[in-house]
Amino acid sequence: MVIVFAAGMVRGFAGFGFSALSVAGMSLLLPPALVVPPVFVLEVLASLSLLREAWKDADLRWLRWLVLGNALCIPLGLALLAWLPELELRLLLGALLLTAALLLRCGFSAGLEPSWQVRLGTGLVSGFVNGVAAIGGIAVAVLMSTTALSPAVMRATLIVLFLFTDLYALAWAAALPAASDAEAGLLGVQTFSMALTLAPAMLAGIWCGRRFFVGMAPQAFRQRVLEALILIAGLGVLRAVVELLR
Repeated sequence: MVIVFAAGMVRGFAGFGFSALSVAGMSLLLPPALVVPPVFVLEVLASLSLLREAWKDADLRWLRWLVLGNALCIPLGLALLAWLPELELRLLLGALLLTAALLLRCGFSAGLEPSWQVRLGTGLVSGFVNGVAAIGGIAVAVLMSTTALSPAVMRATLIVLFLFTDLYALAWAAALPAASDAEAGLLGVQTFSMALTLAPAMLAGIWCGRRFFVGMAPQAFRQRVLEALILIAGLGVLRAVVELLR
């Protein structure tokens, strides 16, 4: 519950990061297969709790290209996992995202123009990384932080995007057990029971994170977001390294 509360604070403040932090933290205590499905359910609840305030600020020009890119590339990333080693892929992608976040925090500027090509490319990269390693939120946040979007618009767009990607991922998760001999599907009673138990801690964290966001200057927001990205990507790399060494 402490891990979920901390991850909820990051989600409420920045609009992303809940899944990566929750899975990285709780997987140290529980098997990942037990952790990931409830986190998907909690992500949907998190998006719904923030949707009302986010919808009015979301940039629909960004949103439609991000949704299209994710819809196209999430299945591609999942398919790639069928024949490429998952841990090595997660380590490579996590290291790339960590490097990008560190460069941006140190003052490097990519100076990307928000053209439709950049928006679609961001969605495609995010969807692919989401399918391969479930860290697409970090990828899209890194790329969007290089543009001139205001903090409120960037945060709101991410919140609405993640509602789509979480529901899309849950649909794929619900379909997967039908092709296997899994005793209980990914979305069984245990999944919802665990999600229900952890939901109050997450919602309390989101409330605290929203309080920190209100009134923050744009430059300070970007710095805090990049610091959160560095932390999340670093934890992802560390987790992959630990699993490789086992």
